Amino acid sequence: MADPSSYRPKPGEIPDSPGVYRFRDEHRRVIYVGKAKSLRQRLANYFQDLAGLHPRTRSMVTTAASVEWTVVSTEVEALQLEYSWIKEYDPRFNVKYRDDKSYPYLAVTMNEEFPRVQVMRGHKKKGVRYFGPYAHAWAIRDTVDLLLRVFPVRTCSAGVFKNAARTGRPCLLGYIDKCSAPCVDRVSAEDHRELAEEFCDFMAGRTGTYLRRLEQRMAQAAEDMEYERAARLRDDIGALKKAMEKNAVVLADATDADLIAVAEDELEAAVQIFHVRGGRVRGQRGWVTDKVEEITTGALVEHALQQLYGEETGDAVPREVLVPALPDPVEPVQQWLTGRRGANVSLRVPQRGDKKALMETVQRNAQQALVLHKTKRASDLTTRSRALEEIADALGLDSAPLRIECYDVSHLQGDDVVASMVVFEDGLARKSEYRRFQIKSFAGQDDVRSMHEVITRRFRRYLAEKERTGEWTDGEAGESAPGTAPDGLTEPPENTLTDDDGRPKRFAYPPQLVVVDGGAPQVAAARRALDELGIDDIAVCGLAKRLEEVWLPGDDDPVVLPRTSEGLYLLQRVRDEAHRFAITYQRTRRAKRFRAGPLDEVPGLGETRKRALIKHFGSVKRLRSATIEQICEVPGIGRKTAEVIVAAFARAEPPAPAVNTATGEIMDDEEEPGQATGSPGEPVSAGAPDDRRGQER
Repeated sequence: MADPSSYRPKPGEIPDSPGVYRFRDEHRRVIYVGKAKSLRQRLANYFQDLAGLHPRTRSMVTTAASVEWTVVSTEVEALQLEYSWIKEYDPRFNVKYRDDKSYPYLAVTMNEEFPRVQVMRGHKKKGVRYFGPYAHAWAIRDTVDLLLRVFPVRTCSAGVFKNAARTGRPCLLGYIDKCSAPCVDRVSAEDHRELAEEFCDFMAGRTGTYLRRLEQRMAQAAEDMEYERAARLRDDIGALKKAMEKNAVVLADATDADLIAVAEDELEAAVQIFHVRGGRVRGQRGWVTDKVEEITTGALVEHALQQLYGEETGDAVPREVLVPALPDPVEPVQQWLTGRRGANVSLRVPQRGDKKALMETVQRNAQQALVLHKTKRASDLTTRSRALEEIADALGLDSAPLRIECYDVSHLQGDDVVASMVVFEDGLARKSEYRRFQIKSFAGQDDVRSMHEVITRRFRRYLAEKERTGEWTDGEAGESAPGTAPDGLTEPPENTLTDDDGRPKRFAYPPQLVVVDGGAPQVAAARRALDELGIDDIAVCGLAKRLEEVWLPGDDDPVVLPRTSEGLYLLQRVRDEAHRFAITYQRTRRAKRFRAGPLDEVPGLGETRKRALIKHFGSVKRLRSATIEQICEVPGIGRKTAEVIVAAFARAEPPAPAVNTATGEIMDDEEEPGQATGSPGEPVSAGAPDDRRGQER
């Protein structure tokens, strides 16, 4: 690991002008390329105290052994040079979108004497017109099959073309009029090229003019009583319209635009692009990248634009590019795009209307692509094994942690404080062994104290179960919680007490690693709880969300795993799942608290009898005024239960009167059934009615 001060340039050596810089490692390999409006100011940011740098930046500057730069005249030139160097050197610390060469394009080889229509993948070639990309090659072939009726352009390979020319016999498509057969001189090279030009114009979105021309020719043929020719033109028009219907109109006014959306988390980002030509979605593509540097959404967009248009010119760069966030600064990028197109390009964030609605669709596609990528990555056995080994190496464990438990505390400004425990075995979530806790020993907000309580209660149960000879049943299945154990652990329904092999589940399995959501204080609290119980064979670590640092008990500095580490990715998934599970439980408890009523205080009164009472009386208000004899008339309610219900209403405070907010009038009308007065079975959204939801933890 290099000391950045050993290769830091003197401040006077660095020019205060636009340019591009390269960090090289000890083997002279370029590991990072960046651009700057002021090289002096940008490079100074890398050579500050290492403790103040982001972990990813810290890893880069300590891997590097030298830095060099090139001065340019403008920021646009810096953008162009940065793109060229990234393509040339493939630096490991730059954002690199995984290539989309697998996406098929519809290509027309205008660089040949007899242009050919075909499906092409890989690098784009000079002189070839490309349309797409398409999601599937069969979609291209279906479109081409429809269009060949109207534009019978050559589709055969060079070998087939030469063989037909040698024998003087065209291929099958030539016989069925889906090829103009230039191989046997049915059309000249000039006429065939004109046919290919018309095909390209149609695919580029200039459809209206050509359809109107065909309709005029059809009408003229009918007027001249050339009915067979008119029928062929009619069928040609139908084929073209059918091909156009494959791409629905999404934007009016025949808009040409590319829409780019980004879905990201701390480790990865997914980019989705919709290509709209003539108001129709003509193609779609997507990339996923590891975020190996500290980067904003605007910077991700800038890198996507570089990869998307770095080798494109002319109409391949649309008039309008819609993005979720603008690069900073935006002017050089916009000038660069304008230079690539040769005409003005609008780069902006859609604010309203059809374009914003379509951008939301692209965003959903990006989010789904990221989720699918993570699912595939998590399900790979080799990847999971490597992740567990990396965690073991980073934390100094004797073996890979096959069972990991992660804990998180959630509350809303100190109310409804709960905690969660999630279990991952062999790198996969084991939802049947999740647990939920209510914090009982104190009230208020204290994450450290809460973590100590949760760890103590969980492992006190672990020690107790070790001492018992009988089987002990597992916790909740999934996320339902019908009952609560003495220590606050939710218990399962009866039909979930056995594992797949028929044996009762046990809570006595110890994890090899305990992960807590938090930094050094939470880790210290967890370690202290285990020490107090005399448990010294379970490793503890914490994952701090802001910088993704791994904290170990007693260490002053965190362990920084590489951003591309599978081990860090697994720890992050475990932590995020614990957070999700905790906040879901916290919201559920808060919702129940908001809709709680006097009936909830009656012991032994379940949901079925609550519903029966509300159904019989129509509302809680009428039930409140009922006598014991009237309550006894409800099926399933005995006199003793009725007395307890009346006593519960007597203890409860009377509800505040309803007020008409428009007139200030106090309303004393009868309640409608199903009002939010504590009646059971009322649907409550996952986010309970509280404007403080944004302050949940």
